[in-house]
Amino acid sequence: MGEEGAGAEHQHQNPDSESAEFTETPSYSWPLVHYDAPPYRTHHFFKQFRTAAANPNNFHKGVKWSPDGSCFLTCCDDNTLRVFTLPYDDSVTSVNTCSSAPDEDSYAANLVANEGESVYDYCWYPHMSASNPEFCVFATTTRDHPIHLWDANSGQLRCTYRAYDAMDEITAAFSIGFNPSGTKIFAGYNRTLRIFDVHRPGRDFEQHSTLQGNKEGQPGIISSIAFSPTHSGVLATGSYSQTTAIYREDNMEPLYVLHGQEGGVTHVQFSKDGNYLYTGGRKDPYILCWDIRNTVDIVYKLYRSSKDTNQRIHFDIEPLGRYLGSGGQDGLVHIYDLQTGQWVSSFQAASDTVSGFAFHPFLPMAATSSGHRRFGGLDDSQENMNLSGDENCVSIWSFFSSTSDTASSVESGN
Repeated sequence: MGEEGAGAEHQHQNPDSESAEFTETPSYSWPLVHYDAPPYRTHHFFKQFRTAAANPNNFHKGVKWSPDGSCFLTCCDDNTLRVFTLPYDDSVTSVNTCSSAPDEDSYAANLVANEGESVYDYCWYPHMSASNPEFCVFATTTRDHPIHLWDANSGQLRCTYRAYDAMDEITAAFSIGFNPSGTKIFAGYNRTLRIFDVHRPGRDFEQHSTLQGNKEGQPGIISSIAFSPTHSGVLATGSYSQTTAIYREDNMEPLYVLHGQEGGVTHVQFSKDGNYLYTGGRKDPYILCWDIRNTVDIVYKLYRSSKDTNQRIHFDIEPLGRYLGSGGQDGLVHIYDLQTGQWVSSFQAASDTVSGFAFHPFLPMAATSSGHRRFGGLDDSQENMNLSGDENCVSIWSFFSSTSDTASSVESGN
């Protein structure tokens, strides 16, 4: 399925190899997660997304875990965002079955936030913690609206960050992202990045053009933003102009502009060690891997079924940084080994497009969201649209894991 890696010279370094050398507590070790085996579904949701008869085709745009792993956030085409708290029930995850009946949801959302227009992007505050209500917030950007900061517990609007155009009218950001320290919100616009101080809501911001001189730089709408997880002060921005740019956060100096995506870039993400960057685009069947220390060539390509859709299809890297997972139009989730670029496994997550895939921050779990816009004929009634429970749905999956002793036996073939 996926293309082969570029060779041993491009293999990733394990970001946890150094920490293993000075570990002094042999009584505990991280379990080995078996990504080469299909996971089992533990929770499933679909009914509560089909509440309005006027909008039976309410598909998902994505799903994101909170940084503390206590809950996950979904975004739907009906301009609503829902927060689901993950139940800590050992009896559910210990069996290879789902916690709900086939025609029922596992449980209801804890919070439903309604936006006025179509949601362009959303993200969690990086220091979000369920134990500290002050930090339980997430940000959204929607069409013709400023950036909103929502309370994830009460659903109240905390504050707004407003950008204005030359006509002194509010202009909406197409992408948003908190810097790792959580002090600033970076927002992408058409050929422009605006930076807001989190502690100073309102209309004050820094503005940086992504074009330098005679059309040098990054043109087009800035569609995605990602920061290096190593706190190195580096960020990447994707554009619908099929380019990805890398900047320094402190002075927004452009370092590289990467070309190679067949479609407009819709998602960018750094590896856990910060040395590699992964980019995916719309109507493009490949996720590209770049070595930001040597950006001359693409390291390798990872296949996914996405060449016929303009949807933003999210991918994610598991907590230890060894594997990447991504959905596609065929309803499959593909898992790849990032050290070699080789395909590892796949599983059927839904009966339609899997637009969202996210690994849990520290548990051997993942969340998927699915759905796409369906166009009926002139004589077809949307109210009679029959969708199965595996369409326009959200699922939580658990991967099989084992202790290090078991893992060593498996690896040695015993």
